[in-house]
Amino acid sequence: MTNSKSDIDHLSTTSKRLILKISGEFLAGDKGYGFDETILDQLAEDIIEVNNLGYEIGIVIGGGNFFRGRELTSIDRAAADNVGMLATIQNALVVSEVLKQKNYQTEVYSAFPIDKIAKYFTYQSAEKALRSKKICFFSAGTGNPFFTTDTAAVLRAIELNCNLVLKGTMVDGIYTSDPKKCDKAIFIPEISYSEALQKQLKIMDMTAFSLARDFKIPIKVFNIAKKRNIKKALLEKSVGTFVSE
Repeated sequence: MTNSKSDIDHLSTTSKRLILKISGEFLAGDKGYGFDETILDQLAEDIIEVNNLGYEIGIVIGGGNFFRGRELTSIDRAAADNVGMLATIQNALVVSEVLKQKNYQTEVYSAFPIDKIAKYFTYQSAEKALRSKKICFFSAGTGNPFFTTDTAAVLRAIELNCNLVLKGTMVDGIYTSDPKKCDKAIFIPEISYSEALQKQLKIMDMTAFSLARDFKIPIKVFNIAKKRNIKKALLEKSVGTFVSE
């Protein structure tokens, strides 16, 4: 694999299809809640840049800029997770509208029926939309409590035969420890699923990571806060950390 080829291109596949996983907190920026319009615009432009390269893009966004189920312990966990899934629908609708204002076609899917504002997800419908070059949003997680949006992202990647899961974070990739807390943290440019498990690196929750490993879905972890970094994570081996067999 060289810098002249993307991480998708080196795989033995016939299409360029990916899932982009974004945390809800990223959309809020320094505000910590809701949306930062500058970030929304930058994110949309970065997605458009990749779309214009011919990639089919599915997007899964968390809901942490509005609500995180585990933070509300006074109600039933299943109910709290349902509220969190509703937050992901809000985020999908907003980012979708920003892209539409820039004259790009989108489709918002929900993992549970909410027909007035989003299509109910089926892999057949999503497949058709991706093939027509619509930028697709997969919201409401898996549709079930107790599962994270990381798991939803990997699940959609498997269902839709995606070549890669791009996980956007606020650091440059995977490190030996948290680089925000440890000055001696060492950046890891490439790692196997087995090594990541052995070293107990927290890349995704274990359900999501196990699914990715079992179905051989590569993951690229990168810093989404840097402008144009979605494209760079795809095309430059030096940007982000690549996780595969």
